[in-house]
Amino acid sequence: MAGKLVQMAQAAGMQENTVEVWQENAPSVAFFTDYCGTQWRAGMGGATGLDYTAVIASLRTLRLKQERFDEVFADVRVMERAALAEMNKE
Repeated sequence: MAGKLVQMAQAAGMQENTVEVWQENAPSVAFFTDYCGTQWRAGMGGATGLDYTAVIASLRTLRLKQERFDEVFADVRVMERAALAEMNKE
């Protein structure tokens, strides 16, 4: 795992979450919670998805190797879909 992502996961207190997060997913979850929370696009019907331009720009600041970058971005997209499904429940 990339050092900065591990530090983020530890700083975010991933071990203290109320949900279980597998260790290999903790860095991606930390990135999602630390960087993506303010990057939602919204319309009249509520959130429509993340602003990928902002998410990618934030992810690039971590200077990850391309393979790890792609993995984290894919993880973020999975969490985005799950979050949208939860937010859109009536």
